Amino acid sequence: MDSPLFIEGQRFSMYTPEFAADPHPAYREMRRQHGSLVPVMLAPGVPATLVIGYRAALEILNDPAHFPADPRAWQQSVPENCPLLPMLEWRPNALRTDGREHDRYREANTTAIDSIDLNTMHTVVERIAIGLINTFCEEGYADLLDQYIYTLVRSTLDHMLGCTAEIGERVATGSAMMFDAQGDAEAGNRMLLEALQEHIAYKRAHPGNDITSRLIGHPAGLDDAEMVHQLVTLYAAGVEPGVHLIANTLRIMLTNDRLGGDLVGGSLSTRDALDEVLFTDPPLANYCVSYPRQPILINDVWLPANQPVVISMAAVGADPSVSGGDRTGNRSHLAWSAGPHACPARSVAYLIAQDAIDQLLDALPDIRLAVPVEELTWRPGPFHRALVSLPVAFPKSAPFNLV
Repeated sequence: MDSPLFIEGQRFSMYTPEFAADPHPAYREMRRQHGSLVPVMLAPGVPATLVIGYRAALEILNDPAHFPADPRAWQQSVPENCPLLPMLEWRPNALRTDGREHDRYREANTTAIDSIDLNTMHTVVERIAIGLINTFCEEGYADLLDQYIYTLVRSTLDHMLGCTAEIGERVATGSAMMFDAQGDAEAGNRMLLEALQEHIAYKRAHPGNDITSRLIGHPAGLDDAEMVHQLVTLYAAGVEPGVHLIANTLRIMLTNDRLGGDLVGGSLSTRDALDEVLFTDPPLANYCVSYPRQPILINDVWLPANQPVVISMAAVGADPSVSGGDRTGNRSHLAWSAGPHACPARSVAYLIAQDAIDQLLDALPDIRLAVPVEELTWRPGPFHRALVSLPVAFPKSAPFNLV
């Protein structure tokens, strides 16, 4: 069906360095031209609809019957070398299935995640954080992404999944390559799968008190292929978004006078700063993809069948119909998604991010950004909001004692 929304040549490109550098003007222009539903290109030759209206996003996220997550019909029209495939292709896991299969996978994942002891995790994050801070605190300078945040998030996730550091590093590298959606995304996907296959084989032989072992022992009876793809989701959702939630929050805490001053004065908490980022610059900026099986009318716009519908968690937070005013304590953002595919690990994700930030700022209270904020570089890609580096400076400090 024809609609003015899909006139050739009117699509916004979401894969360019220019879009990555500052997507917010693009979101405002999208809203001015199209309202809640915007024609975009996720990559050259890959059209999609980007949902930037809050209420439209909620309607879609809560309607899996009309907006299913299974991409297999769409995949038939996409070249095998498409760099987006590792992030969007069908996998036997909760993210890419619907109905009974989705329920089976989600129940196994939720049970495994809900068994995490948050008090224990607080101690784990503190120990990892102090150990990492001690590696650079005497220097007076650090790239927080490279020297602190990546290793902290990956090590914490390795602990929860019972994974060795060597396998965890391969998994994290593969995940980053997939999120960038560049030419080596498929190589990243292969690296990720091979590492996880090794990990699962080890955990079947040596079970422990970890998410992987709980998934293996769950009554759902997940086979090796299903196990791999549960862990793909857990790692992909845990490493890259977790890393950049921390980095994006630190960026605004170090550069936003209102947030920085209110945090120092005690009127805002780190949790408030995290939620500010989850409204305005969430690390997973555009995702929660669905694929209507037939043309469907929403907000007086016809969406085509078997074409991606992508929720912009970044843009819906700026929807004028729901934004404005003081949002302190407001957690109505959609950064964790909503509906049957909502993130089941938000509690532990909040804990890791908050503890990582608090440990750093407690240890190095005079930390500051080492370059002008406009000199920070963002990684291109349609899905994430991710810095290349986060250089900081601070007064040199002696190493801290590990409790």
